[in-house]
Amino acid sequence: MGSDHLKMCIVGASGKLGRYMVRHALGKGYEVVGVCREKSVHKLDDVKDRITIVPGATNDRDVIQRAVAGCDAVLTVLVPWGMQHYSSGTAQAVLDFAPPGARLIFSCGWHITRDGKDVYSWKLKALVKILAALAPLIRVVDLKDQVEACNRIFASDTRWTVVRGSDLEEGESQGLPVWSRHVGDPILASNITRRVDYAMFMVEAITNDDLVQEAPAIVGCQMPSALAHA
Repeated sequence: MGSDHLKMCIVGASGKLGRYMVRHALGKGYEVVGVCREKSVHKLDDVKDRITIVPGATNDRDVIQRAVAGCDAVLTVLVPWGMQHYSSGTAQAVLDFAPPGARLIFSCGWHITRDGKDVYSWKLKALVKILAALAPLIRVVDLKDQVEACNRIFASDTRWTVVRGSDLEEGESQGLPVWSRHVGDPILASNITRRVDYAMFMVEAITNDDLVQEAPAIVGCQMPSALAHA
């Protein structure tokens, strides 16, 4: 899978994280197909001549089937928007339609746990509780659906990686984030990653076989907790 002919699809390409992933992927010489909602296509104007854009809802199975055809890798931003099973619909379509053997990289938050061994701060637990309680009322976020999406990914026999991001901040790249298997591990204590570096980790994961069927939780490599455990 040489970078010179690697074809990848970025599902959610017009978002903040997605646009950074597009930039990293183009920098590596990858061929990029980007999926985003029609009303967000303009956000990709600066790269529209260098990528293929497939407009449509990311949980639209026909859109995903078209976009992932012939791709060596699919990078998916799992957003917990709305109450229409958006995350699980997107994840299922990617699992169903990505070519056999493709690298599938998904992004989500630290609240996702694979084996129940993650240890969360009271602040994160409180925030998740509040969001879960408010979600049915405001109908904007559906954290349960993101959990459902990840459970489907974990149960699949594809070459998946679920990258669990800490709190994100903007800023210059600090380099490739460090990762650990469980939230609560000391190396992750700083709980901050630059968004541009989260995107870098997603793109680098394509060629890192150590991350196949892993759910790494990441933190910025220059954050105090990462430096203390270097």
